[in-house]
Parts: sequence; structure tokens; C-alpha cells
Amino acid sequence: EALRRPPWLPALSRGGWRWLRLTDMERGLESAAVRRHRVGGERRDGLGSASQPEKEALEQESLVDTVGGGARTRKRSSGTSGGASLGSRTGLSEARAALGLALYLLALRSLVQLSLRQLVLHGSPGDLGEFDARQARDYLEHITSIGPRTTGSPENEILTVQYILEQVKLIEVQSNSLHKISVDIQRPTGSFSIDFLGGFTSYYDNITNVVVKLEPRVGAQHAVLANCHFDSVANSPGASDDAVSCSVMLEVLRVLSTSSEALQHAVIFLFNGAEENVLQASHGFITQHPWASLIRAFINLEAAGVGGKELVFQTGPENPWLVQAYVSAAKHPFASVVAQEVFQSGIIPSDTDFRIYRDFGNIPGIDLAFIENGYIYHTKYDTADRILTDSIQRAGDNILAVLKHLATSDILAASSKYQHGNMVFFDVLGLFVIAYPSRVGLIINSMVVMAVVLYLGKKFLQPKKIVLIKMIIFISSLAANYTKDFFCGLGITLISWFTSLVTVLIIAVFISLIGQSLSWYNHFYVSVCLYGTAAVAKIILIHTLAKRFYYVNASGQYLGEVFFDISLFVHCGFLITLTYRGLCSAFISAVWVAFPLLTKLCVHKEFKYHGAQGKFIAFYLLGMFIPYLYALYLIWAVFEMFTPILGRSGSEIPPDVVLASILAGCTMILSSYFVSKNFFYKFYFKHINFIYLAKSTKRTMLTLTVVCSITFLLVCCGTFFPYSSSPASPKPKRVFLQHMTRTFHNLDGNIAKQDSGIWINGFDYTGMSHITPHIPEINDTIRAHCEENAPLCGFPWYLPVHFLIRKNWYLPAPEVSPRVPTHFRLVSKEQTPWDSIKLTFEAIGPSHMSFYIRTHKGSTLSQWSLGSGTPVTSKGGDYFVFYSHGLQASAWQFWIEVQVLEEQPEGMITVAIAAHYFSGEDKRSSQLDILKEKFPDWTFPSAWVCTYNLYVF
Repeated sequence: EALRRPPWLPALSRGGWRWLRLTDMERGLESAAVRRHRVGGERRDGLGSASQPEKEALEQESLVDTVGGGARTRKRSSGTSGGASLGSRTGLSEARAALGLALYLLALRSLVQLSLRQLVLHGSPGDLGEFDARQARDYLEHITSIGPRTTGSPENEILTVQYILEQVKLIEVQSNSLHKISVDIQRPTGSFSIDFLGGFTSYYDNITNVVVKLEPRVGAQHAVLANCHFDSVANSPGASDDAVSCSVMLEVLRVLSTSSEALQHAVIFLFNGAEENVLQASHGFITQHPWASLIRAFINLEAAGVGGKELVFQTGPENPWLVQAYVSAAKHPFASVVAQEVFQSGIIPSDTDFRIYRDFGNIPGIDLAFIENGYIYHTKYDTADRILTDSIQRAGDNILAVLKHLATSDILAASSKYQHGNMVFFDVLGLFVIAYPSRVGLIINSMVVMAVVLYLGKKFLQPKKIVLIKMIIFISSLAANYTKDFFCGLGITLISWFTSLVTVLIIAVFISLIGQSLSWYNHFYVSVCLYGTAAVAKIILIHTLAKRFYYVNASGQYLGEVFFDISLFVHCGFLITLTYRGLCSAFISAVWVAFPLLTKLCVHKEFKYHGAQGKFIAFYLLGMFIPYLYALYLIWAVFEMFTPILGRSGSEIPPDVVLASILAGCTMILSSYFVSKNFFYKFYFKHINFIYLAKSTKRTMLTLTVVCSITFLLVCCGTFFPYSSSPASPKPKRVFLQHMTRTFHNLDGNIAKQDSGIWINGFDYTGMSHITPHIPEINDTIRAHCEENAPLCGFPWYLPVHFLIRKNWYLPAPEVSPRVPTHFRLVSKEQTPWDSIKLTFEAIGPSHMSFYIRTHKGSTLSQWSLGSGTPVTSKGGDYFVFYSHGLQASAWQFWIEVQVLEEQPEGMITVAIAAHYFSGEDKRSSQLDILKEKFPDWTFPSAWVCTYNLYVF
């Protein structure tokens, strides 16, 4: 009755011994493929068509042991027979399975949203020695009430500086005798080159820094820096960027100065007045201020949005002890190395003072920024009332705790000794931060990869010490079919992803071509219904076709095993690639490999012997909880950052193409393990898998197609307007209006051409299509044309973003006459001993000017008195110099050297200077005011007067 296993024979599963006990006549030495066909056929024909012995066998158990695949299908009769009955059950469970999956993801998304809304976890503001958000809000409201604060304006250079000094004086009066407060007003002048926005050179003169040093009464040899900027972009009150950070710093200064706890090191608070001028004030401080030599680390407070949580999105370089300091001290942590690597990749067209301290001061630091609601960043809507008090409280709690930790740390004094390696760091729903050195991450990633290699290797390479010839034939057949099915399934998966991406891109390109871009800008879930459903439908379609035409009659649970292994293999491939490239973000792939694999190994026996019972489903969903939860957490951050950016990314980048690609990528990640197995089905009926175990996916496909089609038609009809003027949640269209007069001089110095008009730039892909119905005179008949012989096409670019915005409009208007006109002249022209021509220029004008240079054929720009002395070209080949000054600046003098290799009749260089009037009466014109009033309320037109003068030498 029972076959005893000899000691020399390897252990077999119970199903394997049952197989051995069968006679050759009964089992027929069938291959794995034939066996799968038989099982599929039995399932398809139904219990009613089976013979009585077969019915009894199926009612007991029908086992398919795939030694190579590791999958066993256990099938028990539910008491119902007949193909029609089974088919009806399949359709019902398909809908329920899809609904269950949607509810599972929705529950995870709700948990993420709950975490993001929970700004302050504990504590009450106003306690003695604690940060008081109400006081910080008072500072914020006073600063923003001054209005826009552009560098060089009285609002920035006088009113804001006076207010900050008054508050510092009040804080000094209240301070504890243990501490000493010193205040300095710095007015630096300097120049530097930067590769931001394609590369340009920056020059500043007499700008303003307010520097406050809090130190022990006996002094300190080392210091930690806290940096904010109180200036704003033109026409914006700049509450989040960056008045709230300066308000937080004032309150942190008050709390630290009144504390009875002595500090070991100094804390320097830099309130800089020229960050929006591309990081000029921080450069002036770190390269020229005497206190800069004391600084060993810094914290930079910035904004890319309005309120919410402040994200640590940059640290280092290297110096892992800084991350540990944040981890140890921050009360409400929110940090991610993923944000750091995305930001430093240059994908986001932005930069902060972090770069200046890192590159010019060689100082490590932490960069924080508010990232929520970037739709109103740098607009008139960036007001104090939109920043929640809880946001101020959490930022203050974190900054205070980290500064106090650093100012009392022994590491700060010898920070150079701890400069080694990078850190992997990420928060868990804002509750705590996990951080470890990148070398430890390399070990963890390698162990995860090895675990996958062993897991899959066991399936590809079967045991060799099998002495029974029939067992060898059986296992070899299984292994061969598993290998074939695995690689075919891998191809199917990659094809499904590729076709899914192509599908959404085709839709996105079509939407862009018909002029309906950004339909999701004001209604984000339109993008999910349009591109998300298309991506999911195409993936399901490819797998359904594979099941129908390739995996004919194959066991669903066997295919579930195969596609689970494929998902594991793909994520492992990503893990190896990211680790090889030295990216700390590889930890995400490690999570997507380790937890599913660990879960699979833990529940394998439960699934093998009892099928997908409730216990198994609970364990599996619990194991997948962490990777899916964290994925949704990151996906939220991605869309929170990138969706508003796509509304101000210029006219050359189709935003729908970018967003569709991101959504397709997110769909691929989230579908990877649920395409292989949908474990919700057991709640309803046995043996029903969403794709490979369901008899049909028609209902799911039909639902997705209908949603996508309806959304597509509504978008094409223009139902979803991209912008909003809602007081609660405005999403404005950004437009720049520059009333300018252009004057072109020839080689003789005479005026060759002169015109005046309002130069119009829309900062998104839709151009003026939505504006024209409201302002008919702004249409394609006034499209601006590039002056081919002039630098930057002959237009007064404030920053070198000409390669991002190529669609401009030029509406004729009367000549502008600023009260303080710009004067530009050639001071001297001389031949140098090394056979170059040295040209010295002088410029007098408003606080903001841009200088452009284009060399002619046969000439090169060899040296100049700007930056490091080596000329830096901007994107496109021209040279771009950004200039600004504070109050009472002297004339700007500089020189350039031109090496002439071959004289040309049209001269050796063309230069142009653009003057931008951002404040005072010169900023406005009657024509500009009239045009601004015509713009609808869902726009944010930022307007100013400027001039453009071109010369040839």
C-alpha cells in the first residue's frame, strides 16, 4: 500500500510520490505541456462532461506539480457542474476581482493622503522654549504686506531690511545672558559663472545681506548656517518663496536666544536679499563675508510650492553625519534620497542656494523646500493666508531641532573627518526616517540579488542526483517548459509595457496636435482616466491575447507562478542597473524585490496545499503592502512636483507626452505583481485569476475602454478647461508681458532699425490659443520672428530660457520712455601684446540688466573681466551675462578680449544690452496696463517695461 523512500533517493513532494505510484499506463510519461493541456481541458469541459472516476478524482484534488515552476493547482468541486455555470461565475468574479484590486489601491492611497495631511503629529505651539508658529506668522504677514520685493527696489533694500533689523533688535533685548547676538549688513559685489539654464555668467553690485550671529558669550570657532531669502520675483508677494522661511528663522533665533541651554557652536542666520537673481546674495556671502570661514554646515530653506510639508530633497555632498543629524533631531521628518537624485539630475529646471554653498564654499548642507501646490508658486496668489499655521509649526519644529542638534554637536567641529560616502535615506509616511550608508545599501542590494538568483536558479537548474529514469524524463520536461514559458512570458511582459507606452504617447501626441494640451492641469484625474486607463487596458489586452493564443489550456496557477517570477526578474534587473550606476534610489527596487520574494516564500506551503484561502490572501496582501504603499507615496510626490512644473515648462516640451509617459511608467510598476496573480479572486470563487485564471477579461477591458474613450472625446471637445481662478485653488496660466523699445545700431554706430511693442511669452505649451478669444489682437498674425543676426533673436530675455520658449508674440505699441534711461558706451578699444582686441564697456541702468555677446566668423571671445575670467557660452552659442544691483550702485564697467583670426567687413562682434524695469514708476506704461486688464482672471500676467539696444564692433 505504501512505497517506502530509500535513503539514497531525494525527498519528493506528496504529489510526486503519487505520480510514481501510478502505472505507466495511467500516467503515460506525459510532458508538462501535455499535462497542462489536459488540466486546462478538464477545466474547460466542466465537471459535467467528465467520467465518474474523473469527477471523483477532481472532487478530491487534481494536482499539477511543476518542480521547475514551483506551482501546484489544487481544484475542488463546488458542487456545480457545467461549462455555462462556471462561465457565469467567472464573469462575476472578474468584476469583483477588479473592484477588489481598485479598493486595495484606493485604501493605500487614502493612507498616503492621511499621512500627507497630518502636518504636526504632537505638541502644542507657544510653550516656553518651543517654536511658536503664531509669532512666525506675524513676521510673515508683516513681510508680505510690504509687497513684491525685487532686488534693487526700496521695498527689498530698505523696508524689508528695516523690519528684519527691528525684529532682531527686539529679540536681542529678550535674549538670555548666556548668548551673544551680532548683526552685520553686507553689501557685496562680485561675479560668477554657472551652468544653470544652459550656462551663463552673473554679476551683482551692492546687493544686500542681513547676517545675524548667535554664539556663546565667550565666542565660537565653528558655526552652522541657516539661510533664507527675503527678495521675491516681480509682481509676487513671495509668501512661500521665501518670506515664510525668513519668518521661521526669526522665530528660531528668538527661541534659541532665550534658551537657558548654552550652545557649543555659533548659529549664523543669513537673510539674503538676492536669491531670485539666480543665487547672487549667497555667493556674495560665502565668498566675501568674514564669518563664512566659521561655517562647517548649513541648512537652506526654500520653496517650490506653497505650504504643506517641507521636503529634505538635497544633502551632502557626502557627509552622512548630516543626514544622521536630521534623522536624530527632526520631529516631523519628510526626506527622500530619490528627490535628491531627481533634482540633481537636472530634470527640474530650478536651483537653490545649496549649489552656491556646495560649489563655492565647499560646505555640506541640507536643502529643504515646501513642494505642495506649486500651481501658484511665483504668482500673485502666493500670499500668507494660503500657508497653514501647521505648516509653519512643523517647519519651525524641524529647523529648531536640527539647528540645536548641530550647534551642540561635537561632530561639527571636526566635520571633515566624517566626509565619506553617501547615504540612503527615506521617511516612512512622515513618522520616521530610515538611513544607512550607501556601502551598506550595496551589501543589502547584493544580498537581495543573490536571493533572486538562488530562487530562480533552483527552477532553471534541476537536481541531478535522480536515479529513476522516468523521474528524470518528467523533471527535464517540466524544466524545459518552465524555461521556455519564462522567457516567452518575459517577452510578453516587455511587449505589453512597450505597446502600453506607445499607445498613451499616440494619444498624447494627438491631443497636443489638436490644441487640447493641459486638459488635466485643473482636473488631474482626467489624466488618469485618459492615459492611465489606456495603459492598463493595453497591458491586460496583451496578456489576454497571450493567454488565448499562446498559453492555450495552460494551468492558470502555473502561469501565475511564471509571471510572478518574471516580475521578480524585471525588478531585480532594475535593482542591478541602479546599483551599478551608484544611485542610492536603488533601494526602491530592493523593496520591490525583497518583500514580494519573502512573502512568496512564507506563504508558498499555504498556497500549495490549501490554495488561495483567506489566510493566504491576508499574508500576501500584507507582504505587498509595503512596496505598494511606498510606491504610491513616491508617486504622489512625483505628481505633486511635476504637474505644476508642466504648466510652466515652456512652449517646446509637450506636457501631455511627459505626463502620459510618467503615468505609463507608474502603471507598469503597480501592475507588475498583480498582472501575474490577482489574489482577490478567492474571496468570491476558487481558481479565478484576473487575467490568467479568469475565463474572460471582457468586462474589465470594456470598462477601461469606455472610460478612456469617453474621456478622450470630452478632452477633444475642450470640455476640461486647463486653468482656474478659483479663490480656494487657483491654477493660473502664466504670461509675461514686456513693453519694450528695440534699437539696432550698425557698424558705424548709426541706427539701422528701431521698433516698439509688447513682447508676449506664454509659459506653457498652449501658447495664446486660450487667450485669443478674450484678446483678439493677440493671434498668430503677430507672431514674433527671430532676428537671425542678433544675439538671442533680438529680444530682451531676462534669463537664457530662449531654448524653452520659442513661440512669442509681438504686439506693436508706442515707444517707452523710462525716467531713468539706460546708457551704454564703449569706453576704450586697444590692441593687447598678445594680438587680441580689448574692449572696455560701461553701462548705467536699472537694477536688472542682461548683456549678450555674439562673435562673428573669424573671431573668438578669449577672456573677460567677468566670472572666473573664462567666457561661458549659453545654449545656442551666444554669451549671456545677468546683471543686478542694489541701491546707489556705481556704473558697471567690464572688458572683453576678442581674438580676431580673420577680419570680416561686418565687424568682429555684436553685443546687446537689455534693461528691465521691475519697480517704481518706470515699471509701468499705460498701454501695458490696458492690455493687462484685458486678460481673463484665470491668467497671471506679469508685466514690466524694458529696452533693448544692439551694437556692432
